[in-house]
Amino acid sequence: MKLVHTIKEVRTQVKEWKKQGLTVGFVPTMGFLHEGHESLIKKAVEENDKVVVSIFVNPIQFGPNEDLEKYPRDLDKDSKLCQGAGAELIFNPEPAEMYVNHAATFVEVEELTNGLCGEKRPGHFRGVCTVVSKLFNIVNPDRAYFGEKDAQQLAVIKKMVNDLNLDIEIIGCPIIREEDGLAKSSRNTYLSAEEREAALVLSRALNKAKEHLFSGEKDASKIKEVITSEINTEKLAKIDYVEIVDSEILKPVNSMDSSSLIAIAVYIGKTRLIDNFTWRIS
Repeated sequence: MKLVHTIKEVRTQVKEWKKQGLTVGFVPTMGFLHEGHESLIKKAVEENDKVVVSIFVNPIQFGPNEDLEKYPRDLDKDSKLCQGAGAELIFNPEPAEMYVNHAATFVEVEELTNGLCGEKRPGHFRGVCTVVSKLFNIVNPDRAYFGEKDAQQLAVIKKMVNDLNLDIEIIGCPIIREEDGLAKSSRNTYLSAEEREAALVLSRALNKAKEHLFSGEKDASKIKEVITSEINTEKLAKIDYVEIVDSEILKPVNSMDSSSLIAIAVYIGKTRLIDNFTWRIS
């Protein structure tokens, strides 16, 4: 496995693979990799001849008061995980490699970014779409892999690829959880022992929602009440949002009569965690 830091090195390697008729899978990450990322890499390895992983903490998707500077980083650990999962190439650029001075071009997807995390984190998805489109142009993959934990991000990337006629297949992969139900996240490392226990309220609330849905409840407002009430039982938890939206257009729904995304964002102490599930009507 190779570790490279420049766009030229990535393009040179990928062009060589393409000359050989090999397919390329791509997993974009911000590093501090965990089993969730590992599952994406392994899926990519299964479906492609070669796999590239990017490790880049993208500065333009962080807001002024967010955790850019303290976002966890561990390139040595990440490299070992990538190698163990079967990746062939890690692209780990510096911000100056990705963004020229006075860059004035950005990529933005409208409508899908109006609610959920897009509403709570202004400019976030412009940063995400810009860096992902740049990475797609650099890596030129056949397929790219994203986790379903970031459900809005996945929907936005799919829309961007479709709207811009990019010849890339976007593949969503299931949420990977700890044994006790907490969704894997690089930010889980911020949690103290007490906060880590408190964070279980996210998956517990979603599981209670599932119970009501399986019992036949279709009223979205009542499902939101179930989730909100459960989260409010945890003194360390502060709700950022609890939303139920159409899983494709991400607009709020009143009744669970079609495929719906149940998404939550909750602060545990100072750490913002997200979780979700999709309810599909067969």
